[in-house]
Amino acid sequence: MGQNLVIVESPAKAKTIGKYLGSKFTVEASMGHVRDLPKSTLGVDVENDYNPRYITIRGKGELLDKLRRKAKKSDKIYLATDPDREGEAISWHLAKVLKIEEDKKCRIVFNEITKNAIKSAIKKPRIVDSNLVNAQQARRVLDRLVGYKISPILWRKVKWGLSAGRVQSVALKMICDRQKAIDEFKPEEYWSIECLLSKSARNKPFLVKLHSANNKKISIGNKEETDNIIKELEKNDFLVKDIKKSTKNKNPLAPFTTSTLQQDAYKRLNFSTKKTMSIAQILYEGVEIKGHGTIGLITYMRTDSVRISEESQNNAKEYIKSNFGEEFIPKAPRNFKGKKNIQDAHEAIRPTYIDVTPEEARSSLKDDQFKLYNLIWNRFMASQMASCVMNTITLIIENGIYSFRATGSSIKFPGFMKVYNYTSDEENDDIKIPDLNKEDILYKKEIKGNQHFTQPPAKFSEASLVKTLEENGIGRPSTYAPIISTLLDRKYIERDKKTLNPTELGNIVNNIVSEYFKEIIDIEFTAEMEHKLDNIEEGKENWNKVVDEFYKPLEVSIDIAEKEVSKITIEDEVTDIKCDKCGKFMVIKHGRFGDFLACPGYPECKNTKPIVQELDVACPKCSGKILVRKSRKGRKFFGCSNYPECDFVSWFEPTNEKCEKCGSYMVKKYNKTKGDYLECSNQECKNKKFNKTS
Repeated sequence: MGQNLVIVESPAKAKTIGKYLGSKFTVEASMGHVRDLPKSTLGVDVENDYNPRYITIRGKGELLDKLRRKAKKSDKIYLATDPDREGEAISWHLAKVLKIEEDKKCRIVFNEITKNAIKSAIKKPRIVDSNLVNAQQARRVLDRLVGYKISPILWRKVKWGLSAGRVQSVALKMICDRQKAIDEFKPEEYWSIECLLSKSARNKPFLVKLHSANNKKISIGNKEETDNIIKELEKNDFLVKDIKKSTKNKNPLAPFTTSTLQQDAYKRLNFSTKKTMSIAQILYEGVEIKGHGTIGLITYMRTDSVRISEESQNNAKEYIKSNFGEEFIPKAPRNFKGKKNIQDAHEAIRPTYIDVTPEEARSSLKDDQFKLYNLIWNRFMASQMASCVMNTITLIIENGIYSFRATGSSIKFPGFMKVYNYTSDEENDDIKIPDLNKEDILYKKEIKGNQHFTQPPAKFSEASLVKTLEENGIGRPSTYAPIISTLLDRKYIERDKKTLNPTELGNIVNNIVSEYFKEIIDIEFTAEMEHKLDNIEEGKENWNKVVDEFYKPLEVSIDIAEKEVSKITIEDEVTDIKCDKCGKFMVIKHGRFGDFLACPGYPECKNTKPIVQELDVACPKCSGKILVRKSRKGRKFFGCSNYPECDFVSWFEPTNEKCEKCGSYMVKKYNKTKGDYLECSNQECKNKKFNKTS
């Protein structure tokens, strides 16, 4: 046998696969796509069935020459790019460049980078799937037509460098519409009544909430109603009417899909969607693990399937039996139902080797890699474990015509919660209920009315936006992170702590696109387009026809917008900082590398300055002031104005307040449940002060 060539996307993936295949295989990396549409022109022949014109990506010429030389010397060529539309398209482009015949069985796919999966794939090569390629090509052409036809209108009418994306514009509209709903929201007053009761004056009280009156759920609109009800309650005893005790099963969640992984990593680990996918890619492609060598730790991370293989189920069962006990194995293997219209070509995200536990891998992983692997491993393991059994109690207390309720629960058998815990909204209301009997008359400690106001819709976070996009069928697993990154990079939205807010520029772009390209950003229309792309993948629709049905009305809308959209001027924000060259007040400009100060007298005066935010906080090391700075990756940090003489630096905002325990300076931190708080900068001290700012 001669030499065989295997081509993958990345060097990390090549290294892992090369270890399994041995000396008769050469594994090379294409470094992603090798051909694409040209950047300088539309690259789509609208008059000739929307045929795309592909060119070699700049900088890939030398790499392609190397691959061609290796291909000529090889007996067989295997294209082993990712198992999705994008991966299929990369293989198709490689086949074209290397002149591999269309009927040649050169394509291999695997959902996990393990020895068995790779060896099995090598034995079952297939031809490049033209339906998958056409589906990816249709998406690429659609996005190019939208981007290159609408964006120039924004350049001429608003500002050069703006862009309008097909799915990106829908996400922007969601964020803008949510902010509009918040701005227009009118709160309505309502009241609730709570009582602190106990078995006797000596016992610890517990809280009950007014639920109904005359067996009908009660709604209280103002203080007068509240006071009248409290007066009536004061007249009568609180009587235990019923105690309902039962057990209920709490079932585990399905293993992760791309969307649920991004949501959970955001909530539990505070990872952005971009960061989550970047780390997951590394875990999938391979990491050097002590005692195992380079191995892929998780299965393919771009998936909307919750299916898992029988082999992985059996492996999980054996691990659970050995490490937790027989009682933690469910009576029947767990299979989860996915949503309609999902791409079920591969599995949910799971660990490739059950026995490589997070703790075993910890010493070989970076901190963030460990955190994400631990989350994936625990979620999968929990999905294959027995249900948690909860003891529940519902207490019904009556006072005249009024009925109060309290609920509580405790764990009878932990089941899957041994490794992965989640809490429902109902469980958040649980209280500790004492031992009581029917007809007990309870001691009344306090009755109080609480004023509330209805709340506006919550602002989008990255997690909730991803969830909403998925629920509405907008985009696919591979697109969620790039959508959010693009909106942030274009400054259409900005982060405020953990929420996403539209900027003035974002609202302007959204208003134009919403008025003149209604169909493009219609949620149902965009979801239907995703369905049509799925049909192309399954060979049910012709990609050229789908693109034509989309483009014909778009062309009409573009002509109208060109004539009707008025020029919009975005005024620069004027500061109180004078230009030290001409004396004019400088304005804030937005550049590739962030905001900066510029003289409005340009081009006569070309003076610019970096924006420096100064805190009213003294440097803990010297007499300098603390400045807000940004790292090369755009992360905010805090440094001394006397740098480089003073090397003070902190990722967290320092304050003037000193720790009462050790005297070190305190820093500001944020907790999603308790809000802003202060923490001692001395890691050994760990003193915290909640509900207090500097």
